[in-house]
Amino acid sequence: MQETNQALVRRWFREVWNEGREATIDELFAQSCVAYGLGEGEAEVHGPAEFKPFVRNLRGSFPDIHIGIQDIMAEDDKVMVRVLLEGTHSGPGLGVEPTGRRIHVAGIVVIRISNGQFVEGWNSWDQLGLLRQIGALPGAKGEDQFLDARA
Repeated sequence: MQETNQALVRRWFREVWNEGREATIDELFAQSCVAYGLGEGEAEVHGPAEFKPFVRNLRGSFPDIHIGIQDIMAEDDKVMVRVLLEGTHSGPGLGVEPTGRRIHVAGIVVIRISNGQFVEGWNSWDQLGLLRQIGALPGAKGEDQFLDARA
């Protein structure tokens, strides 16, 4: 089961993200699936119809988007992947005029699979870093507030 689930997740990233195949969303993202951590707030995404705008917005901003799997692990009905999203900001899909800037955004996704479909997903990715990289938000200036030694 774990190898089968890993293969489904690999297929998901290859077909949905790297190839732009929305039919794979309909096939693998269950109608009852709930995804967490995709948007700016705490909104949950339910089913393929609510997930597709997320894909369209990112692919609209980064038509050459590539999400590479850096690590993948499975246990029971869950698969965890560490990913790296890369692309060129050449479209207005996030409401920001294209800048031509390259982006590199790390993330971790945990997916629960049942009967060959995704039924739950938890996403943690650097949305703030992405917005800074495309110039939608100012970059940090001066000292790193998290890493600089303090007395």
